[in-house]
This record gives sequence, structure tokens and C-alpha cells, in this order.
Amino acid sequence: MSLPQPVPPSWKDLGKSSNDLLGKDYPFHGTSLEVKTKTPSNVAFKVGGSRDSKNAAITGDIEAKYIDKKNGLVFTETWTTSNALKSQLELENYLAKGLKFDIATSLTPDKGQKSALLNAVYKQSGVHTRGAFDVFKGPTFTADTVFGRDGFLFGAETAYNVTEGKVTRYAAAIGYNAPDYAVTVHGLNNFNHFAASYYHRVSADVEAGAKAVYDTKATTSGVAIEVGTKAYLDSAAFIKAKINNSGVLALGYTQALRPGVKASFGLALDTQRLYEVSSTGPTHKVGAHIVFES
Repeated sequence: MSLPQPVPPSWKDLGKSSNDLLGKDYPFHGTSLEVKTKTPSNVAFKVGGSRDSKNAAITGDIEAKYIDKKNGLVFTETWTTSNALKSQLELENYLAKGLKFDIATSLTPDKGQKSALLNAVYKQSGVHTRGAFDVFKGPTFTADTVFGRDGFLFGAETAYNVTEGKVTRYAAAIGYNAPDYAVTVHGLNNFNHFAASYYHRVSADVEAGAKAVYDTKATTSGVAIEVGTKAYLDSAAFIKAKINNSGVLALGYTQALRPGVKASFGLALDTQRLYEVSSTGPTHKVGAHIVFES
């Protein structure tokens, strides 16, 4: 069951409970399959594949992850169907408690694309701070921090382009977390994009949430609003529903079929075009996501 986080690891995670409620477990964009296995030598494998219902494109990836909990070391290697090779090395609590280093690289030989991101995270009670250096993009240095006290949270982010010598992006968020509810307001994209979210754990079996978004540079005026809920049918199944001000109704159902096997089904209906046939693609969407884990 989702619960408001006291101090999230990143300022972007303020409002995570509401974002997860409205964004996760709605697999109506296509069909996907995920298989996870673990070996006795602390190596975990994950194979995933998906088919997009709009363009019928099939994508997939295979991931291997080695975890050394004693030394705080995690190494991840991923290879995708687009021939992208991704590597990530994480080292936590090695030099100091609460300090984590992270190096993430990506290479796509066919397109000549490459990236390298260096991260450092420092976590203590009531404060999380992170710095990231993008080697090939800019290069750009990004810093963000989150403070929390007595349920109140404040987070901010800024990005500085080293080559151009100027700040290229800034944002901030403020929120309040209680045991049963959370309220968050974000100011994004240099304060041109604003979002407010609310999450409420109504009871042990029911959750509700809402989100409002206003973009000062959007071509359409007004505020986009979305509300949703989640209800647990039993310990192995739950249903979700949400609707936005455009009239799109989404439904989700997740069922644990047996230990290690979970299936999710999603449906999106445009209630304003129930009987229309669109030339650009299906008006309504349906999909499924199945996970096997051992």
C-alpha cells in the first residue's frame, strides 16, 4: 500500500504517492512481459519486452545486476533492442555513511550516441542532497536538495551549463506529509509549469488522489485536472480508476495469480468519442502487463 514518504530521495519525488496512484498500473498503451530471476551468487536478471498498440512497434531489453550488500556495491548492465548498451555503477556508504556515488553511461554504436552521467548523493535524517554532472550534454551540472521537518517538505533544483556559463533550468516544490495524506505543489520548467497534487489514504483498503496542472506556455488555456482512486479487493488484487477533464476514463486491474506471477490489465475510454472511429489511431486503448519473478 502506498504511503506518503517522510523525506523523498529527490525533490522530484515530492508528491510521489499521488503520481503513483494516477500513473502506475494502467497498462493500456500496449502489451508487455517482464521476467525476473535471481542466482545464488547475487546476480539478478531481468528480460522485458513490449508491443505498442499505436504503432505496433516491439521493443525489449535484457538486464543483469550484481549486488554486493556488504560493500554497498551495485553494478548493472543493460542491452536493448535498439542496440543501446547501458552501464551503471553504484557505491553506497563506502566512504561515509549516507554518501552514494553513481556512474551511468550509455552507448548506441549505430547512431554514434553516447552519454555519461556522474552522480553523488548525500542522505541524512531530514535532508537529501544530490549533484549530477552530465559529461557530454553541455557539460551540465545539476544540483537538487530536499529538506523535511515536522511533515513539511521543501525541494529545489537548478542546472548550470558549464560551456555557456549560465543557469539553464530551475524548479522548486513544497509539500506537507501526514500519516494518511500528502499535499504537494511544484513549480517546473523555470516556473512556467505548475502542478498541485493531493493524496489521501481513506482507509486500509481505499486510496484517493488528484492532480492539477497549469502550463503558462501551453497552446490551450485552462487547467488540466485528473482524479483517481484505488481499492484493494483482497491481499492479492486491486482495482484502479481515474478520469481527467478531457473525458478520458482509465481503468486498471492487478492480480497476483500465484507467488512470483502478477498480471495487470488496463483500459482507456474516451467518453466524449465513444462511437467515433479515428483515422489517426484507436480512440480507446486496452493492454496488459505480466510479470514472472523467481
